[in-house]
Amino acid sequence: MRMIIKNGTVIDGFGSEVKADILINYGIIKAIDKNIEISDAVVIDATGKYVLPGFVDMHTHLRQPGFEEKETIKTGTEAAAAGGYTTVACMPNTNPTIDNEIVVEYVKSIAQREGVVKVLPIGAMTKGMKGEEITEMAKLKKAGAVALSDDGFPIMSAGLMKRIMTYGKMYDLLMITHCEDKTLSGEGVMNSGVISTMIGLKGIPREAEEVMLARNIILAKSIGVRLHIAHISTKGSVELIREAKEKGVKITAEVTPHNLTLTDEAVYNYDTNTKAYPPLRTREDIEALIEGLKDGTIDAIATDHAPHTKDDKKVPYDMAAFGISGLETAFSVINTFLVQKGKINMKDLVNYMSINPAKILGISSGIKVGSIADIVIVDPYEEYVVDKDKFKSKGKNTPFHGMKLKGVVEYTIVEGQIKYARDRKIEKIEV
Repeated sequence: MRMIIKNGTVIDGFGSEVKADILINYGIIKAIDKNIEISDAVVIDATGKYVLPGFVDMHTHLRQPGFEEKETIKTGTEAAAAGGYTTVACMPNTNPTIDNEIVVEYVKSIAQREGVVKVLPIGAMTKGMKGEEITEMAKLKKAGAVALSDDGFPIMSAGLMKRIMTYGKMYDLLMITHCEDKTLSGEGVMNSGVISTMIGLKGIPREAEEVMLARNIILAKSIGVRLHIAHISTKGSVELIREAKEKGVKITAEVTPHNLTLTDEAVYNYDTNTKAYPPLRTREDIEALIEGLKDGTIDAIATDHAPHTKDDKKVPYDMAAFGISGLETAFSVINTFLVQKGKINMKDLVNYMSINPAKILGISSGIKVGSIADIVIVDPYEEYVVDKDKFKSKGKNTPFHGMKLKGVVEYTIVEGQIKYARDRKIEKIEV
């Protein structure tokens, strides 16, 4: 199958931005040039649109196996495609946990049969994510795990984390850590501050994140392991990571779209769709996070897509599940609040949402002749109103419902195959 993407503004991820056509032949980019004319090819008109490397989400919860009522690999990857993602890395908090090679192979097999985009499993650091017994890392890596993480179950024991990092370095595995000191976060459900006091909800202090982050940085520096910090949320965390990078620590970090754009003021009406971990913080934190992106302290924007059932959220705020369904709104949120407001540009967005996460995970990304055609075509100027009921994801838990955003995904192409086409039935597209 041959495909031509015509008249789009191509940002290749290597510094170039040019209006050009792209020729794809059997999943491989064969040419990038002006006025490519070839017969017997599917033609996509990208006039007025941006043609970008497919987005890579390094923090997704697909829920399968075990929690299929929340999400499946099929529905989660459909949501990813609708959001412009061509690759997602899925967290291990499933049932059974992705803590052995059998479950890794199971996830890969389901993704191969039912997935719409590429799925990279992340293995657990400890068996059952119980923070007790270290997993068999070599077997996890051999089976295809791209990193290790205990996700929302932080390793409280510094001694255990040191051993995990030591083995992780031995097998050259990326360590992804959720930084939270449970003795400080306690039963908190939102950011600790003026708002939590006013509305009577228990707060999560910023120190809960920063204390654990500082500990992990110290250990990573001592051991020399590759450390990635999941979903940072505070000004203090940005400062700690910036200092660590200056000292040569092998550290990278991500931030979520909701932590970049919403403050704890969104919790005023007790909307449980605003409940996430880490919690929505303050305007000062948001400004620090954006500055951290701009100066390279923060490397990636990751969704932390955490779909839940309606029953998980239709309860009092302090009883509701933590998490936001984020794959389908990530691009438009970042485009609306950062790109369109001049805080970053489209090239930056490509770096944060495609190139950098791919580098951290050790996979390829970018648009160049000879590379795999993982591509997203977007219109950054079209406005729409978020309607959670139109989500591909089973998770309708979004704080952006009803909000007018700017920027839509038109096409998502994975290995030269159209996997998402807005307002069109895929099966009706001749490929």
